[in-house]
Amino acid sequence: MIDALSIVDKEASFYCWGGDLMAEKPNVFLRKHIRDLAFMGFVEVIQHLSAIKKNFSFAKQDIVETAPSVVILIDYPGFNLRMAKFLHRQHIPVFYYISPQVWAWKQKRVEQIRRYVDKMFVILPFEKDFYKKFNIDVVYEGHPLNDIIAEFKLTKKPDLETFTKTHHLEKKPIIALLPGSRKQEIKRKLPVMLETAKAFLETHQFVIAGAPSIDEDFYKQWNENSETPILFDKTYDLLSVADAALVTSGTATLETALFDCPQVVCYRSTAISYWLARHFIKVSYISLVNLIMNKPVVTELIQGACSPQQATDELKKLLFDAESRSMILNYYKELKQKLGEKGIVKRTVNKMIEILNTL
Repeated sequence: MIDALSIVDKEASFYCWGGDLMAEKPNVFLRKHIRDLAFMGFVEVIQHLSAIKKNFSFAKQDIVETAPSVVILIDYPGFNLRMAKFLHRQHIPVFYYISPQVWAWKQKRVEQIRRYVDKMFVILPFEKDFYKKFNIDVVYEGHPLNDIIAEFKLTKKPDLETFTKTHHLEKKPIIALLPGSRKQEIKRKLPVMLETAKAFLETHQFVIAGAPSIDEDFYKQWNENSETPILFDKTYDLLSVADAALVTSGTATLETALFDCPQVVCYRSTAISYWLARHFIKVSYISLVNLIMNKPVVTELIQGACSPQQATDELKKLLFDAESRSMILNYYKELKQKLGEKGIVKRTVNKMIEILNTL
């Protein structure tokens, strides 16, 4: 988003809360790094409540002193919706990029958005119709991942031979394992994935996409005997050469689809968490691919169904059944069309500037 803003208006200055990439731009001033802000999980939030309050106070003061033309809030609803309320009272225009998942749960947040956000910019095609039910007109130009991954495939995609040689892998077709980016996810899904791998050792090699925030020793608790290779910061490279993938639910399912990699989606949680999710989350699917397509394009193995046997059966279809493989790849083409044509981020930014000029 910041890259696009810098291109569209080189005279503007941007005061941001984010990561290292933002700080590399000459007209971008990084006020706070995301590593100091990202607290996930109920217990962790309680433990860092004091730091969260200090960060919020710092942000309010910083914004007032900076007197920006507009504040663009990105995702992170727990923090950002409170900030939107403050900004509204300060008569500072508020744009919100990447909507909270109000269509899944906490639908009451729609009223907060109506009151405090001047314009919502969404990235999922069904979100435009969702907000229309509440008489809120949002902007949808497409999903930025469609642009990002298309560019990666065009300029950075490795060929299989180079990839295997660079990472000292076997000369076998690859199946990618994406067990998630949080320890709880990895703990529940990686053992199932590694057990599934045993059925394909003669024909394929499995490679784990390691999360940068997780130490390699954490994976060794389940991976020590199988010695499945782990690659960190190479998820896109891995997906671009893999024949198929076992993927935890979330954004990774969409990334896998955009790389034209057939996948099986795996989800396991505690019994209590799953019960709560069943009662409070109002969606028919857990993967973004199926949510966007509004049909079961990819197989979702949930709770008890997320077993090595069922994962093996589904993976065999994707690898050895030409009809099943062709069907999912054709659905991926349809998915990409729904996610917008090239230039998504730039069109969104141009729309922001256009709307800002009318406020």
